Order: sequence, then structure tokens, then C-alpha cells
Amino acid sequence: MKRFVYLFAFILSFQQIFAQTAPLSSTANIEQDFKKLNVLGSVLYVAAHPDDENTRLLAYLAQERHFRTGYLSLTRGDGGQNLIGTEQAELLGAIRTQELLAARRVDGAEQFFSRANDFGFSKGPDETLKIWDREKVLSDVVWAIRSFRPDVMICRFPTTGEGGHGHHTSSAILAQEAFTAAADPKRFPEQLKYVQPWQAKRLLWNTFNFGSVNTTDASQFKLDVGGYNAYLGKSYGEIAAESRSNHKTQGFGSARQRGEAFDYFKTILGEAPQTDIMDGVNTSWKRVSGGDEIEASLIIISQNFDPASPQRSVAALTKLLGMVEKVSDVYWRNQKTTQLKNLIAECAGLWFESYCTAPIYALGDNVDVSTQMIVRTDAPVTLTAISYKTDADKPDVHENLAPNLLKTINQSFKATELTQPYWLKYPHAIGQYSTGYLDSVGNVAQKTLPQNIPATMHVVFTIAGKPITYDVPVQFKYVDPARGEIYQPLIIAPAVTASIVNKDYVYNSLQPQNLQVKLKAFTKASGNISLKPIAGWRISPASIPYSDKAKGEEWTVNFTVTPADAHPHVAIIEAVAEANGEKSSLGFQQIHYEHIPTITLFPPAQAKLVNIDLKTAGKKIGYIAGAGDLVPEALQQVGYEVHQLTENEILNEDLSKYDAIITGVRAYNVSQRLVFEQPKLMDYVKNGGNLVVQYNNNVGVLVNPGPYPFTVVNQRVTDENATVTFTEPASPLLNYPNKITNKDFDGWIQERGLYFVSNIDAKYHAPLTMNDPNEAANKGSLITADYGKGRFVYTSLAFFRELPAGVPGAYRLFVNLLSNPKK
Repeated sequence: MKRFVYLFAFILSFQQIFAQTAPLSSTANIEQDFKKLNVLGSVLYVAAHPDDENTRLLAYLAQERHFRTGYLSLTRGDGGQNLIGTEQAELLGAIRTQELLAARRVDGAEQFFSRANDFGFSKGPDETLKIWDREKVLSDVVWAIRSFRPDVMICRFPTTGEGGHGHHTSSAILAQEAFTAAADPKRFPEQLKYVQPWQAKRLLWNTFNFGSVNTTDASQFKLDVGGYNAYLGKSYGEIAAESRSNHKTQGFGSARQRGEAFDYFKTILGEAPQTDIMDGVNTSWKRVSGGDEIEASLIIISQNFDPASPQRSVAALTKLLGMVEKVSDVYWRNQKTTQLKNLIAECAGLWFESYCTAPIYALGDNVDVSTQMIVRTDAPVTLTAISYKTDADKPDVHENLAPNLLKTINQSFKATELTQPYWLKYPHAIGQYSTGYLDSVGNVAQKTLPQNIPATMHVVFTIAGKPITYDVPVQFKYVDPARGEIYQPLIIAPAVTASIVNKDYVYNSLQPQNLQVKLKAFTKASGNISLKPIAGWRISPASIPYSDKAKGEEWTVNFTVTPADAHPHVAIIEAVAEANGEKSSLGFQQIHYEHIPTITLFPPAQAKLVNIDLKTAGKKIGYIAGAGDLVPEALQQVGYEVHQLTENEILNEDLSKYDAIITGVRAYNVSQRLVFEQPKLMDYVKNGGNLVVQYNNNVGVLVNPGPYPFTVVNQRVTDENATVTFTEPASPLLNYPNKITNKDFDGWIQERGLYFVSNIDAKYHAPLTMNDPNEAANKGSLITADYGKGRFVYTSLAFFRELPAGVPGAYRLFVNLLSNPKK
């Protein structure tokens, strides 16, 4: 039983402390929390990706019905595209994790994940569940159910495929299987050391009307979720829009909706609801032993609550807390104890926070922490104890907190664990993150949570005669001249990090290249930096020493790396930083966007060495930015001079100096100015230029990119190993300056291409066809046409993924697209 208590308390504590430094204490928030305290019900929503969730329904369930509401997104959205930056894969998943947390802070729900990795678009659940490893991801869904204990489960998608994505359908399949498996003690029995079996009352499908797909029906159970919350001053449609607009990497800014709005539901498993989503579930205090007395006391306290003097309710609330702490149901005892402690702090006007004096500390260093507190009413509050670890001896403080006087306590603790996102701590397979983080009880509590459980200070106050402990996250706080007071997560780093400057180093000769390593010290350090020897490559020097580097100091070192022979191959090179006798092979990377906290990662200090047989023609490339990609940097790796073109240059300068002009991914979706720049680009082609347009999606192409008609459609080849057929083997795209063979399509990642073209004018040539299993050959991945003296190329191949990943054949083919043979 102790393990159950520990786990539930840990998870509940984490969910509260990460969102804010102290509970919000406005009268409206207090009134809402009184209502939530009187409801004992929970709903878990299940889908596949960030943005799949119905934010309006989540807001209604959490803020109107006051249920504990959670969203289990099976993936972190790692495989999508990024409309606001160049981050892809795991980095994009880290951003979208924070976007989901920002959304939940608006709509009031909680966020969870499974270990499943979004490996890109999947056309069916068979492929998805095989790549994810069905049983392991199912175990995570079961864990989420057993720990969250939902009375009602809701899935966004059906098992029959109307969701249009293999991940979507798979999320519904797993939700159905987990609904039953979570209640079966024979399924995943290893979990029962920490959680108990749980049977939800029903599983509903939240049917939808998306474009041409309408799965709703008047006969289905429905809820009006378009109501108005007077305490919040917003309708649930308005709250939903604010929540959803946090999905900025996906361009999901949403208009606020007001007025009546229905959500429809179809019962999948369990008892069908007749009048209410919680039919058959007792959501009052009567569901627990002793709840009648608690409910009666809570009614009296609520009736006597004075919005002008909320502190008058504190004594009664602390007495109620003593009653709640005796409830035998561990789950609801912990839930309501946490809520009630926060309500007591709100009514008392008790504010507190813990912040560190520096943004980043090194492993082994002391973290200096200031904990501040203030009581902004005349409620009787005494600071009793404060410590870093729950099992540490808490020093006896006993300091009465005078009304409206700020109190600061300075302490420190030793940094013992990196703050690397737990799901990125270990290497992982294509379909799922490693389970290596589940080695101890503390880390098991972290499983399915959105991010690491933060370092916390444990502060004990005696309020109206009752000791109450609050867990306060340690954060870094600073003042930005333009944005004001900013909070960021505490970061614990290696003593010294080593970041190899480029992700890939592409060789097409035996000429040596300079490999630069950026080092950063997070504590005073001396040592050396080296590159691990690898077969087939010569590295000089063997190591480079450094000494007496101060905390915060940055410097660079240079190594010469040369292929031992001209044989094409790929290798991984790794930097090793020795600091104060300890070795580390971790880099340092931060991702900054204003709508989310700064994300700090310590990726492997590695780069890819790609020795390929590559011929190039031409030198100067003009690049028109799209939604964001790393293609320009990749081209610079193989010797091209890449210039980012401005609108003024496109409209007013002579473009003939460029051997090729490339448009970035989705440029014709996101750049409103291309409508006006397009005639000049067509003139560039007509006069002998070479224009290469990378993929756009089929929604909102602002102008046809080519000289002749074609249509962008939602067709793709998701199998990165799909057979490619050369239908025009003599095409210059396949022969100049590199002879392309099927080997050049080996080693591609995630997909062949996306948003292929159709309705292709006869003037275009399509030299390739490809297809996923059981589909017809598709010729829409690459088309080209002569226009005037020049050449136009449109490609839906995923070069924006392949080039940064160092795929040799992708380099060879893309260089051919840039190289128009002289006629």
C-alpha cells in the first residue's frame, strides 16, 4: 500500500507544482476551486498526436463539470513539420510537448504521453502497431488508466479508419484494448507493485465532422459544450481557441467560438450514457467512506464564504483537511488533499516560490535557492520547516509570517541528476522511446508524464494550527526588459559539454575537413577534448588540453578529419570531453520560443561523416525561405554558395547570376509575397535559369508554382524503403552530373515523399514512380519541364529530411536537380 500512496502523491504533486509557483488566489479562482473540490469524477481523452485533442470538450469537462480531465497523446508529434522553425524529429517533439502543456494550462486538463514515437504519416494501423510495438505502447495506455483511474474514457478516432491516419486508428484500437486490459490483473502484472487494476465505466468515441467526413448523427448522445463560464469570463469555445492556438508549430491559431455547440458521442464499450456522460457514476463525496460528513461540511463552508475576506474560511478548511486526510480511498484522498491544500493557500492569501540564482548548474555543484513567501491577509500562518528532500531532517523554523511582509529563506542542495528530458536520455528505436528511464520507483512515477519531475523545495506551514506541506518547484527567474518577469526551468548540466558544430560532414574527395567543436563549461574545469578514433578516418590531433576554464566560459577547438580512402561510406564521430577527471560525450542545445519555456537538451556529442561519390555543377544558389528547413546548410556542406533571397532582390536584381534558385518547403503555402514574385521567377527560368520548388501541401497553395498546370494532392509514399522505378532513365535529372541508381535510394528516413502532384500537364516529364505496398505506382514525386531557355523542377521527395540526415543518395539526386546541363 505504501507504494500506491507514494506513487499517487508524487504524480498529483507534480501536476500541481509545474504549472505555477503558488496557487492562483483570485476570488473567481477560489469559487471555481470550491466547485472542483465537491466533484469526484475523472475523464481521460485518448488520441495520437498534439492537436488531435478536442480542446473545447476538455475545457468543458475540466472547467464546467469540474472533473479531473486528462489528455493522453500517444506521441509527442515528432514526425510532423514545423511551421515556425527548422527543428525536426525529437526536437520538434520536445517543442510540441511544451505546446501541449501550454494548451493544458489554458483549458484546465492534464497532459500525458506514451513511449510511442511519431515516425511520420502511416497509412494504416498494421504498420503503425508493428513499428510502435503494440504490446509495449498498450502497456503505457494501461498504466495511464490505472494511475489516472478515469470513470469515463473518450477516444478521438474510430477503429474503422475515418481518422485518415494509421496513428489515429491505432490510438482507438489501443484505447479499446486498454479499457479491458487495465481491469485485468493478469495483464501487465508488473505494474501492480505501484498501481491497481481499474475498470472505467464506459469508452466513448467523440464523433466528428471534419470537412467531407461526417461521423456524427442526430441519434448519438450529445453534450452542449458551448456554454459560458461567468467565473472565467469566457465561453468554452473561447477557451478552446486560446488553448489550441498554442500549437504554433502546426499553424493552428484558432478563432474564438461563441454560442451553442454540440459534441457527439458513440458508445464503444461499457454502459451507454442516457442523460449524462457520467450516468451510473457517483461523482459526489458519497462515493468514498466518510464522504457524507465531508460533503456536509464543504456545503456549509461554501455557503459562508466571503469573497471580500476569503481568509475567514481558512480555519474551517483546515479542519476539513483533517477529515479528508482520513479517507480510506487512496486515490481520492490524495486528489482532494492536494486540491484542498491549494484552496487553503488561496484563501489565506499565501504566496510562495523557490528560485535559483543562476539558470544552469553543473552536476555536483551546489544549487543556491531562495524561497520567498508572503501572507497577504491576516490569516494565522507560521513557517515551520523547509528542505530539499522529503526524507531529510527538516530544520525547525517556527517563524510567524506577518501580514504582507515578504520573507526570504536561502538554502542550497547538491545537483545530482542531469535535467535531460527523460525520454531522450537513451538511444531509441524508430517507433518508440527507450524504457531505460523506468529503473526506480521515483522514475516509474514519471512514466507517461509530459516531462521530468522537477527539483522541489518542501515547505511546511502551520495554518490555523494545522501543519500543511507544499511542494514548490525550483525555477530560474529573471527580468527581461521587453517581456518583464520570466520563469524558466532549472537546468543541471555536465561539467563541460562538447557540441560538434555541424550535424553532417560530407566528403567527395580525400581532402581533409576542419571539424570544429564548441565547448562550454558549467563549472570551473580542466581537462582535454578528443574525438573517438574510427576505422577508415584519420583524426588530428589526438586530443586538445584545456585548463582553468571558468563557469560559463565558451571556447572552440579544431580537429582535422580526413578519409583514409575514397571508398564511399558513412561513419559516426563522437567528441569526448574530460573535465576534472570525468568523461562526458554530451553536447548542449537550447530551443527558444516565446510561447513556451526554453528547452535545454544534452544530445550525444556526435556528427555523421559521409564520404560519397559526388560531382557538382554550378556554384551559386539562391534560396527562397519557406516554412523552415535545413537544406541551405546541407548544400553549403558540399561547397555551394547559398544566398537567402529577399523580395527586393527577386523583384529588382538580375537573377541570372544564380545557377539555381530553390524554394524552401511549403513556401507557396506560407509566403504571401510569392504571388507577386512568381512572374519574376518564371522570367528567370525562361531566360535560362533553373528553378527547383520543394514540396507544398494541398491546403492553400497561393499560386501555381510551375509554368504549366499541375495539382498538389494529399498523396505520399510513407515507406522509406519503397521501390523506386526509373521510367525515364535518360532524364538529365538521373544522369547529370551524377549517375543515379537504385542504391541512391538506400538509407532514406521516415518517408520517400509527401504531397505528391497529380493532373500533370503533358509538357512535364516524370522520371520516377514509387508506391507504398498494395498501391498503384505514383509518378507525382518529381516532375520537370523545359520552359524557354531554362528548366523548372518540382519535387515532393523529402529532401528536407534526407539532406540534414546525411543520406548520400539524396545529396547526389538533389545536386542533379540543381545542375541543368548546358545545351
